Amino acid sequence: MKFAILLSGCGVFDGAEIHESTMTMLAIVKNGGSYDIFAPDVTQHHVINHLNGEEMDEKRNVLIEAARIARGNIQPLTDYRAEDYDALILPGGFGVAKNLSTYAFEGPGFKVDKVVEEALRKTYELKKPIGALCISPVLLAGVFKNLNLTIGNDQSTANDIEKLGCIHIESGKGEIVVDNANRIVTNPCYMLDSTIADIYDGAANVVNAIMDMVNN
Repeated sequence: MKFAILLSGCGVFDGAEIHESTMTMLAIVKNGGSYDIFAPDVTQHHVINHLNGEEMDEKRNVLIEAARIARGNIQPLTDYRAEDYDALILPGGFGVAKNLSTYAFEGPGFKVDKVVEEALRKTYELKKPIGALCISPVLLAGVFKNLNLTIGNDQSTANDIEKLGCIHIESGKGEIVVDNANRIVTNPCYMLDSTIADIYDGAANVVNAIMDMVNN
């Protein structure tokens, strides 16, 4: 089974969450699947010093930064063809809310990057499953309506998901919410006080549920 993984940079505060990204890759391979990695070729919103949390006076590119996680084996999102894959998975990290969308700055009135939205819509139209970890379910709520989603139990974010026309379901560490009708699987990951073992459990549960969807 072949997965596409969509990254939003490199690093929790300004890009893709590295543990969630790598645990997703591991879960796919341990379950007999394979993956390709994609990221939009755009300038990231800003650069955060992950040691002290301060903004840095420099610019970086989302695709180039995501290539760090992918060990260079990555493609621009414009090359993504949903018909070539069985499913699409989005790890979390603030890059989802800063680079793939403007949610971090505009709340529920946010905009989604056009290339990202196109990739999501095409995947959905072809009835290919979509997995979303951590904050990524908010991105799905910005594109689609009437989805069952989870980001754990953060009430403010859950309220935003509801305002966007989707249904939020509370979940715990490693737990997933499966929306069979829309072929969506979500897990809260580091939206909760999780360990890296919890992150793997959540990613593996998402991957397994997606595989079940495809096979059934």
